Amino acid sequence: MLDHTLEFDRFRLELGSCACIMGILNATPDSFSDGGQFNTLETALTQGRNLAEAGAHILDIGGESSRPFAEPVSEQEELDRVIPVIEGLSRQIDIPISIDTVKSVVAKAALDAGAAIVNDISAFEKDPAMADLVAEKNVPCVLMHMKGTPSTMQVNPDYEDLIQEITLYLDERAQFAEGRGVARKNIILDPGIGFGKTVEHNLVLINHLDKIIDLGYLVLMGPSRKSFIQAILSKKENAPIGPDNIKTEYGTLAAVAASILKGAHIVRVHDVEKICSFTQIIDSIRNA
Repeated sequence: MLDHTLEFDRFRLELGSCACIMGILNATPDSFSDGGQFNTLETALTQGRNLAEAGAHILDIGGESSRPFAEPVSEQEELDRVIPVIEGLSRQIDIPISIDTVKSVVAKAALDAGAAIVNDISAFEKDPAMADLVAEKNVPCVLMHMKGTPSTMQVNPDYEDLIQEITLYLDERAQFAEGRGVARKNIILDPGIGFGKTVEHNLVLINHLDKIIDLGYLVLMGPSRKSFIQAILSKKENAPIGPDNIKTEYGTLAAVAASILKGAHIVRVHDVEKICSFTQIIDSIRNA
């Protein structure tokens, strides 16, 4: 696995021998798992502190849902949702904050408010100015693969060669970012579990993650509570299993373990406390 020290702003993350945990904070009313739970300033600040105290290495804050069939929100609404949260938490926690957005205006405001990482699910396609911003600020960025948009991505997604297509896409987007001045060391690739993929696609992606690792960039995986886990368990149980079911959390642990063992450097999750204890054992096994 690629070992890498990610140094930026006042932060230093040692990636490789130990999995890095990115905690999810959705300041939205409609995210697929925790939508509406943390969309007031008070609840968002409390949850952010809780995730940091539970052991998160990064806190990822988003103000626009990217669940399947979600509709985009306005720039101003997204700013209103995330900037007060980032301003508040940047003074209260000592871990880097990531802004989950596809809009460069939102990303700039978030960085000015105290964020230190940009997580773009469109891999700079939605707003190419995002690459210039990341290069100028010299901050890490996450570039994700998504087939279509959140509102269309789960409408019969199809690939001729899943791994080859996603690997080529991520490599091309990384090259685009570097061409706009983004430092290679700051680029993190995300294959986009659940973003325009069937259940089988997600399983194959995890199982063949080494092909993406071989590109030589840091890699993030986000399987937490995703619908492919729910679908597998619902079929086995012959009963509906939702995103907040404890069995889905157990399924998430399995997907996280497989991702780490296949080389993922960062895992993006909801339940940081469980994942933190879990990854300590996984890291100990793979480093033995």
